[in-house]
Amino acid sequence: MSNKINTYKILFIATIESHILNFHIPFIQYFQNKGCEVHIATKLENRQDELKKLGVVYHGVDFERSPYSFSNIKALKQLINIMKRNKYSLVHVHTPVGAFLGRLAAKITNTKPVLYTAHGFHFYKGAPLKNWIIYYTMEKIAAHWTDGLITMNEEDFNIARKFNLRRKDAVFYVHGVGIDINKYCVNDEEKRKKLREELGFSEDDILILTVAEINTNKNHKQIIDAIKILKNYTDIYYLIVGTGEKEEKLKNYVLLNNLENRIIFLGYRRDISEILNAVDIFALTSLREGLPRAIMEAMAAGKPIIATNVRGNRDLVRDEVNGCLVPVNNIEETAKAVAKLAENKMLRTKMGEEGKRIIQDYAIERVLKEMDEIYSLYL
Repeated sequence: MSNKINTYKILFIATIESHILNFHIPFIQYFQNKGCEVHIATKLENRQDELKKLGVVYHGVDFERSPYSFSNIKALKQLINIMKRNKYSLVHVHTPVGAFLGRLAAKITNTKPVLYTAHGFHFYKGAPLKNWIIYYTMEKIAAHWTDGLITMNEEDFNIARKFNLRRKDAVFYVHGVGIDINKYCVNDEEKRKKLREELGFSEDDILILTVAEINTNKNHKQIIDAIKILKNYTDIYYLIVGTGEKEEKLKNYVLLNNLENRIIFLGYRRDISEILNAVDIFALTSLREGLPRAIMEAMAAGKPIIATNVRGNRDLVRDEVNGCLVPVNNIEETAKAVAKLAENKMLRTKMGEEGKRIIQDYAIERVLKEMDEIYSLYL
């Protein structure tokens, strides 16, 4: 794509503000560096100062994450008005509800082209039937209004290829949203020791970390239950970074099982790279994933991974190579994986090095090149 396309207006759409700010800043800046005016349409929450600093034009849309909410009719009308007021050269939609309504509004206003990035279809092998009925149907319908569909894992790519898109052969595979590998490759023994001391741990303690919203899908309980049955391993601790709707319930569960000294809730943190440097193992036992950035960050930091054997996780974690894949809700297998890694520092180091090698394909520089090739087809 030429360096200057400054007559273009680009619109990014996502149901929630945090999705844009957590995952799409490099792609917004990509267009800004080419002289484009970038617009954001999302449900505004409490991070508008960050949007202002980005230099984007942002539009508040009353999205609801549930596809059943009648409020989304209002959101659709708002999107139609935004598209009527602005002649966009490209619309890039994200998240299930935002993507569906964004494509419908583009269809109604004859706004083209429209790209859709699927960060993990809500229908997948083993998903509840209602997910297939609702989300699969939504995607099948919206495919007719889609000029390009971008996927991030093998399972989604194979499903997407069966959709009838507006353009033929317009399903793409990219290596996620990209990460700044150098940011997480800290490897500073002095900082590691200092942070462990601040958190109340010695160098001999084994620290497992999960960075994720505390909700049903992220399934923190699987690691908690594994630690519960490892009664002889008193030096294993589980650190949870994140907040969420199930936080109080999970804290109560920990108290009921007398694990409050082994399970540490750290809340919302901005020093993820430093915490990764200080821990020994990273865990993500989700029920479903698209392509989890948290695992990518842990791999960049050289940590062995314990993850459930689900779509997205298994795209990143190669069993017995850079971590251990365990079945969803299989506590015994999870406990075995924890014990295996806790007992063997050499294995942890070896798996961590393999992870650092594998994650090179997911570097932000590579993903930007992949996206540049896709954007060039449409602008």
